[in-house]
Amino acid sequence: MTEPSEIPADLFTAFEEYERAILSNDLDALDAAFAPGPETLRGDGSGLLVGHDAISAFRGVRGGVPPRTIERIEYRPLGEDAALVVSVSRYIGGGTGLQTQVWQRLDGRWLISAAHVTPRAQALDRSVWRTVGDPLYQGAWEGPLAGLSVAVKDLFAIKGYRIGAGNPVLLAEARAETTTAPAVGDLLRGGASLRGIARTDEFAYSIAGDNAHYGTPPNGALPGALPGGSSNGPASAVATGQAEVGLATDTAGSIRVPASYQGLWGLRTTHGLVPRQGLLPLAQSFDTVGWLTRDGATLQRVAEWCLSYDGSESTESVYGASDADLPWRLLVPEEVLAAAEPDTRRAFDRLLARLAASDDPPVLARVSIGDLDDYYEPFRAVQGAEAWRNNGEWVTAHPSALGPAVAARFEAASAVTAEAEASARRALEPLHEQLHAFVAHGVLVMPTVPGPAPLRTHDGARVDAVRQATLRMTTPAAVGGLPALSVPLLSVSSRLGPAPVGVCLVSRAGTDIALVRLARRLARIVADPTLPELS
Repeated sequence: MTEPSEIPADLFTAFEEYERAILSNDLDALDAAFAPGPETLRGDGSGLLVGHDAISAFRGVRGGVPPRTIERIEYRPLGEDAALVVSVSRYIGGGTGLQTQVWQRLDGRWLISAAHVTPRAQALDRSVWRTVGDPLYQGAWEGPLAGLSVAVKDLFAIKGYRIGAGNPVLLAEARAETTTAPAVGDLLRGGASLRGIARTDEFAYSIAGDNAHYGTPPNGALPGALPGGSSNGPASAVATGQAEVGLATDTAGSIRVPASYQGLWGLRTTHGLVPRQGLLPLAQSFDTVGWLTRDGATLQRVAEWCLSYDGSESTESVYGASDADLPWRLLVPEEVLAAAEPDTRRAFDRLLARLAASDDPPVLARVSIGDLDDYYEPFRAVQGAEAWRNNGEWVTAHPSALGPAVAARFEAASAVTAEAEASARRALEPLHEQLHAFVAHGVLVMPTVPGPAPLRTHDGARVDAVRQATLRMTTPAAVGGLPALSVPLLSVSSRLGPAPVGVCLVSRAGTDIALVRLARRLARIVADPTLPELS
């Protein structure tokens, strides 16, 4: 690089050292190049990081940048000990990028106090997409969903394409599908277009959102955090603005968890309501189809079309009870709330207080649904037994094809005996009936997950601990086969900055559309600027 004649020599030296550190991914040197403290800023297309600790945590999972050279530097003094440096980089593999940095001289050293990075244009983020087009598949030119683009989880049949289920070996061996899944066809008939086939955790047997083969998609709300899974690709595509709708599945939380982690609306529909033909199953007793969107209005458009007589050719129970309003009575399951992290509980309590202080307060009550392990343990046994029946033969024939975490899950699933499965099913029956009794005259409301999305830097044991804590909160709705909607209504602090946490609403079977309407009503109240802030 050529040194601009006017730039101070010691600042140019600091800039050169930073560039060498970023090319070699020298994390210690990069940490030392940024100003310490909570005021340091770094932003890019994924979002803004505030504070040295948040920037450091993000950098630890980003990896190094591709080889590049600096072909131009512009320097503007901002004061005796402050300067603006804008540089243009040219990548060896093609393309250019732009770095804008504010440098300050602190204790005799030039350090970066604010930075914004514009990377080279990326044709395809392979952690998000398996294949993508503009569009990949055009829907009807007119209809209630016209103008919406859809990211389809890589579990649904699309004519002419293979199902890969997040595993490259399975994808290579699969045959092209001869028909399109009804859940996809319903969206296309309504005027939506197919943006692409989006990634999933392997066989949808995870809720973290990482994939050992294709990488981890970005968290569109909290850079440096896990995106949530198993519907990680559709969720990230929607959260980052690459699609308006994610068509996904939820067995134990695979729509609700990424919705919570990325600040999205995510609806798990009533079990069996949306057809599952053309869907690669994990556990049929709990597998459901649903959608992810950035706002409630879009979700309502999708639900009203796909669950109506006009929109769906094969939905089991169109409209029905869902066309009637639900009772404005919210029931808080005490055991689920107790399982949330302290910051999440405090944020949730503030939300309830805000509702109670509004001009349209719901009836609020607390209920006991029983020990969460009573749901989780038999659920896990039935899920594992079905997952092994569906995929065990393939897994056995390909012993090294799975990532370690999913391989361990399938190994545990293979050990579930017929007697253990039968016993687990018997244990779930009264819990199923109990949940239906609770929602007969009210709507359950609770935090969707324990807390913010885990950091991408967390080790496997930490991520698995969060996974199990999360599943204890998400499995009751699956056991009941009930519609469950995660709405981005909470914000809590995290190492990476303010983080979204969803509020989950669960209603009686078949009331999916009414549940979306109720959630929008609740969201409008919470957003009312005339309500006092409650601490």
